[in-house]
Amino acid sequence: MPATPAWPPQSTPRLFVDEELAAGPRRLDGPAAHYLLSVMRLKPGAPVKLFDDRTGEWLATVAAAGKRDVTLSVDTLLRPREPVPDLWLCAAPLKKGRVDWMAEKACELGVARLVPVVTRRTVVDKPNGERLRAHLVEAAEQCDRTALPQLAEPMKLPALLRDWPAERALFFADETGGEPAFDAMAARPGPAAILIGPEGGFDAEERASIRAHPAAVGVALGPRILRADTAAAAAVALWMAAAGDWRA
Repeated sequence: MPATPAWPPQSTPRLFVDEELAAGPRRLDGPAAHYLLSVMRLKPGAPVKLFDDRTGEWLATVAAAGKRDVTLSVDTLLRPREPVPDLWLCAAPLKKGRVDWMAEKACELGVARLVPVVTRRTVVDKPNGERLRAHLVEAAEQCDRTALPQLAEPMKLPALLRDWPAERALFFADETGGEPAFDAMAARPGPAAILIGPEGGFDAEERASIRAHPAAVGVALGPRILRADTAAAAAVALWMAAAGDWRA
């Protein structure tokens, strides 16, 4: 007997819907409809996966396809919204392209919150929040996340340190040296954040103010100098392995 094909198939399109989902009809228009109709060329009966950052991921089928909109029948809750490791990435905004890549990898690696931090050497002090959120959404669609990372408003470094929650460890990538990152993170489980400086690094006064903070732990990311976006991805990966959900 031939094997029964998997349902839904692995090729099923997956989209984020920014409103609470429930069983029943759901109309999509705009870019989402264009993607399903013109890019994926779906016909009535085709499956679609939807997630809403609220209830979880749902299986739907195309009920009707118009020229500019599509009606879906939302049928089955496939899985509830996932628990997310309590890790923030606090990073200085980078130039277009690199900051987009950093946001994408932060989402893929499981970061719960992305906080743009403006420092003295920050090249871009007003990141495009709409574009960053779009990259977070696209990354979540591709990597099977059911919970979007929160995107905070940009903060200046002094304000970030002043208002820092006492119970959250602050691991900052210090190019002048620090504890081996994996060991430091494994020794301090619980709510945490990673602080990454701009392309030119923190200046001496900023570094001193960070080191003086009671929640801060300077960490080293190996013997080579890393670009800021590379350092962010490396540090998040180390935390996930040491204290996050990679241990399961």
